[in-house]
Amino acid sequence: MKKKRTILKSLVVIVMILFVMHLQHGYSQSDRIETIKSELDNRNKEDKFSGVVLIAKDGKVIFQQAYGYADRDNKRPCTAATKFRFGSMGKMFTGVAIMQLVQAGKVNLEDSIGRYLTDYPNKEVSKVTIHQLLAHTGGTGDVFGPGFENHRLELKELKDYIALYGTRGLLFTPGSRHDYSNYGYILLGRIIEVVSGKSYDRYVRDHIFTPAGMNSTDNLPENIISSDTNIAIPYASRNPMNEFRPATEFLPYRGTSAGGGYTTAGDLMKFNNALFSHKLLNQKYTEMLTAGKVNTPMPGLKYASGFEERITPDGMRSIGHGGGAPGMNGSFTTCPDTGYTIIVLANQDPPAADEIVRFITMQLFKP
Repeated sequence: MKKKRTILKSLVVIVMILFVMHLQHGYSQSDRIETIKSELDNRNKEDKFSGVVLIAKDGKVIFQQAYGYADRDNKRPCTAATKFRFGSMGKMFTGVAIMQLVQAGKVNLEDSIGRYLTDYPNKEVSKVTIHQLLAHTGGTGDVFGPGFENHRLELKELKDYIALYGTRGLLFTPGSRHDYSNYGYILLGRIIEVVSGKSYDRYVRDHIFTPAGMNSTDNLPENIISSDTNIAIPYASRNPMNEFRPATEFLPYRGTSAGGGYTTAGDLMKFNNALFSHKLLNQKYTEMLTAGKVNTPMPGLKYASGFEERITPDGMRSIGHGGGAPGMNGSFTTCPDTGYTIIVLANQDPPAADEIVRFITMQLFKP
């Protein structure tokens, strides 16, 4: 009996030691994932999130779950195979494409637009450099507004955007400040076309999507993909009747080099692995692509080349890009210091995915 009490006391001591160690070292990875799952379940029940969440560690998926409906009218649920519009996340692909051409010696980052688009209508704009376009410091402005709304379905190719916006001037002296420019990335896409001799869509398919194994990612026109049962319908914010409404009237004719195509969470994970294993670019140009170069208005956030680099006050570095428009919100974040990659895609307005990413980041990186 005495021996049993001694064993019991020893077990109690061991349990107390393990408990103290748990407190000292914080939550385990499984604890953090369970907390994340609980939050996602609650947001789904409250209809605050519809989409897919993927978390990976050191290139391997440790959590993936779909929530809500891809098609509310037909009660078609989101799944891991559901394709979501990615908005401006497509700028990552454009950045990779440009850097591939730089690596191949076909493009120089300090060259001007006019070097490649020799007939560009506005001569001041033609002096903006490739680097300035990549970093959003060229002053080339946006594409969205009355012009886009009036000609949305006529803007079928990148050259159509240049025909519409090519005569307008600059917003500021190139290089003087950072100002997010969708039109700048349209120009980069057109440069990719001229240099490669391929359409932008064909180039990224041949040189990024196919090598990475991204079989569910593309920029096909909406009238082609609308019948795809794996495509999520974008739903804009609730109207006064407290209902979601399809946001298809806001979609461009097709995805462009500024964004707007579609992908899956799994494909973005394949992109992550291909990029950082140097299947798309060698190490030198991968680092050039993802290293922050220009300060943005957000503290700790620098813009790289189609990627954003964030450094926290304690020095942790993360790389990625987000996207948002009516009925769509997504985010890709990878952290070299911890090995975590977080991918969230939603068919709801921002900040549906952004809020999820913030919550996940807080859980994974807290002490």
